[in-house]
Amino acid sequence: MTSRAWALLLIYIVVLVALVKPLGGYMARVYDDEPTWLSRLLGPVERALYRLFGVDPRHEMTWRQYAVAVIAFSAAGLAFLYGLERLQQAFALNPDHLAAVPTFVAFNTAISFVTNTNWQAYGGETTMTYLTQAVGLATQNFISAAAGMAVMVALIRGIRGRQVHTLGNFWADLTRTTLYILMPLALAFALVLVSQGVVQTFHGAVTATPLAADSLQQIARGPAASQIAIKQLGTNGGGFFNSNSAVPFENPTPLTNFLECVAILLIPAALCYTFGKMVKDTRQGWALLAAMMILLFPVTGFAMWAEQHQAPAVAAVAAVAPGPNLEGKEQRFGVPESALWATATTAASNGSVDAMHDSFTPLGGATPLWMMMLGEVSFGGVGSGLYGMLAFVLVAVFVSGLMVGRTPEYLGKKIGAYEMKMASIAVLITGALILVGTAIAVATPLGRAGATNPGAHGFSQILYAFTSGANNNGSAFAGVGAAQDFYALAVGIVMWFGRFFVIVPILALAGSLAAKQKVPAGAGTLPTHTPLFIVMLVGTVVLVGALNFLPALALGPIVEHLTALAR
Repeated sequence: MTSRAWALLLIYIVVLVALVKPLGGYMARVYDDEPTWLSRLLGPVERALYRLFGVDPRHEMTWRQYAVAVIAFSAAGLAFLYGLERLQQAFALNPDHLAAVPTFVAFNTAISFVTNTNWQAYGGETTMTYLTQAVGLATQNFISAAAGMAVMVALIRGIRGRQVHTLGNFWADLTRTTLYILMPLALAFALVLVSQGVVQTFHGAVTATPLAADSLQQIARGPAASQIAIKQLGTNGGGFFNSNSAVPFENPTPLTNFLECVAILLIPAALCYTFGKMVKDTRQGWALLAAMMILLFPVTGFAMWAEQHQAPAVAAVAAVAPGPNLEGKEQRFGVPESALWATATTAASNGSVDAMHDSFTPLGGATPLWMMMLGEVSFGGVGSGLYGMLAFVLVAVFVSGLMVGRTPEYLGKKIGAYEMKMASIAVLITGALILVGTAIAVATPLGRAGATNPGAHGFSQILYAFTSGANNNGSAFAGVGAAQDFYALAVGIVMWFGRFFVIVPILALAGSLAAKQKVPAGAGTLPTHTPLFIVMLVGTVVLVGALNFLPALALGPIVEHLTALAR
């Protein structure tokens, strides 16, 4: 760790924590339907939308109705986006005359953006028209993020509810999230990005003459800034351009790099405070935030340290000067910024990149893998990270209760067998999808053919692909043939189940907790805001991740690192 790396990490933490309380308090007021500084401006728009779509925001839904609404809404978005991709050549805003997207790639992309994954098996500027990017992909960036946040607030209502059978109205939660939170933040951030040089235009590509070549070069452009803003704030991650945030048109300066990296964690971090405000105990929110930071920032420091060392094979070449591992990194950013982004984006279910993870050292590349394998709960996606962490909280509370022989409680609610079943499904389903998907891929010729490297690194590429898909992250080692039919189909299926096989048990959990009577805290009640419980929670998350994935990591990045040292 260099002094520059320490300074970057410290400044990043300070800026992030400073924004948690104001944004988190604002979001709590939005979800509790309290007046905000935007109410006078956006209130008429909100009411007009309800009238247009026939929604009564006062009509409360049971958890089953809420789950059906979430899944039906997502399925409709999938069908619309798939059709738009397949027919895009017939519509306007296609100045470069791009053709229809291939069937399996369109299927994969539609699922990817609907599930807030944004795994990209295509090159954005050469595959998608402006209409598909702006109306299809960017729209899903808003509403898939809003759907995750709606599920999160439904769970909070379940925790704080007292013998009720409803969790709010999904359509109202979706509307308010999009209108009052995501759109204002994205608009302001897009203007900042444009001021720094991020491209935003509906004109086609420009022609340039390179200094060292006789032929002309076509430079792609498009409405990028509007998509980049929401891709970071909504933890979506899908870039307008193929190389994502490593492209100067998406991320031109060190300032934009820092601001985009802050935006990745901004809403997930602030939602911890939102949770504390809504359950009337802000200490609970700060405890969750502390646990997330403990899980993330030591690993970030480790990644920075690992990337300060060259790969052993490179270091053995006499002609190469000693120094950090610069392969696959943008020189205008450097090693600390690239390592910080890699861990933040995989911790937050974002998946955008400003460096190529496939070019990291074996240990450096293991860090983004590990952050995803923890279940995307530190900090996780917008909404999904918090409800995933709350599932781990219930597991930690249950284990603590077993240790002292007392019925576990969380915020006045008794945690019984049903709640533990739902929490366990939510915690373990992604691990099952990752391991089963990876096993099928490495056991079949089609799966093995998709990896560009043999041996341990090829296994890491396949493992990374399914880890990214199941956790709705979207980043990649860039060594798997993602556009091949096998991976387009397999990762697409994993993304769908990784999203909704977690949402349904979370909503079932919320419904069960909402129906319970709240009991007063007693002498034997475990405080869930103390340093002791934070350690318990962190230990639970790490233990589950280790038990699930250490054997797989041993077959991939760990053995790759040891093999390189032995040469």
